[in-house]
Amino acid sequence: MQLTILHLGLGSFHRAHQAVYVHRLIESGDHSWVLAGGNIRPDAAATMDALTRQGGAYTLETVTPAGVRAYERIEAIRTVVPWDASLSGLIDIGARADTRVVSFTVTEAGYYFNLQGQLDLGFDDLAQDVRRARSHEPGVTIYGALTAILRERMRRSGGPVTLLNCDNLRHNGDRTRDGLTQFLKLVGDEALLDWVNRHTSCPNSMVDRITPRPTPEVAQRVQAATGREDAAPVMAESFIQWVIEDKFIAGRPQWESVGVEMVASVDPYEEAKIRLLNATHSAIAWFGTLKGYEFIHEGTHDAQVRQVAYDYVTDDVIPVLLPSPIDLAAYRDTVLDRFGNPAILDTNQRVAMDGFSKIPGFIVPTFRDRLKRGLGVSSVAMLPALFLAFLQRWHRGQVPYDYQDQAMNPAAAHAICDAADPVAALCADAALWGELAGDERVVTSVRQASQKLSTML
Repeated sequence: MQLTILHLGLGSFHRAHQAVYVHRLIESGDHSWVLAGGNIRPDAAATMDALTRQGGAYTLETVTPAGVRAYERIEAIRTVVPWDASLSGLIDIGARADTRVVSFTVTEAGYYFNLQGQLDLGFDDLAQDVRRARSHEPGVTIYGALTAILRERMRRSGGPVTLLNCDNLRHNGDRTRDGLTQFLKLVGDEALLDWVNRHTSCPNSMVDRITPRPTPEVAQRVQAATGREDAAPVMAESFIQWVIEDKFIAGRPQWESVGVEMVASVDPYEEAKIRLLNATHSAIAWFGTLKGYEFIHEGTHDAQVRQVAYDYVTDDVIPVLLPSPIDLAAYRDTVLDRFGNPAILDTNQRVAMDGFSKIPGFIVPTFRDRLKRGLGVSSVAMLPALFLAFLQRWHRGQVPYDYQDQAMNPAAAHAICDAADPVAALCADAALWGELAGDERVVTSVRQASQKLSTML
């Protein structure tokens, strides 16, 4: 019996990461699992149309830090589900008994948590989805989509299913269950909540592969290298990693045979990745933008930018993550080498986005850990200082691209920048800092970091 993984969000990252591992299994002779996928919003219509025309197949271009490129046809996605407002295709596949995993990538901001771990109904999409779900209509958020799929699965007696979060969200499986539980309570569907509690599992996972938005040049290189016209190619670095908590309620692919790390706990891997890679990535994007660079590798090769990133990790992150099963100093150096890959052409625009989610998710935990231990925070303080300087440029209309931030309240962001003391205003924002909001140690450290930064720009 061939089993299906239904993936919600057929963006570049999924196609350069999770789909590749399923493809590896198929290539190894294990045909027991295939992918079906689609989007829960009418996004990337041209790419979706191209994937449909190509039968779900596409070319993956990878490039090493030394600039060596390789090309591979990925054929793991056997069903491309066209978008419709009722999500009928996704619901039908998700409800089938042979679909044993529903996975998803919707970005960190797509889970709508505040710092207390509660769903924030101040987001209109989420509030509207609660109302839609009460009327048994599908929604546009991950919770609305999962509710519609799982309701139909329960109605059909489709059996247990694993919900696999593939986003950069700390404790992403636990957060998925928490968010879905809260959503179903707001909807008032106790029957479905009981079914979800008994028939689903939500493993935590850690995903890693730098995957920039593909440019037209990717398709041109694919055609030159392979002779194939591909309207939906994807490009990524050669590095790839996936660490998953082995907690699947309805069976799973033998991913460990193709390089996935199946572990009892993802925590140390996740924490290292979020703080050493994700936070550093954002800092380089903000600083690089301030310095007039377009691409991540340009900032990484700037001595001042690289030093700020190196000091942040070395001085303030590594000491609070020890002991660790990971060689954190080696991981830091690998990360900076990856960011410096000039062939990736990853844009500051892509990496800088969603700062109002990244400050609390990626950066504040290091403040919290160090202050609890009575340790200094001067190196980590450079990151919110960078974001504030970036935000002030945005406020003045001087960021050279469209800054996208799902978690940002534009009026509140402009108010921070208009304040008599923008540093104090940023550090007083409870949505960013939680219990550390207004903490004088935070304010002082960010003020000093901002003064230091002003000498570099």
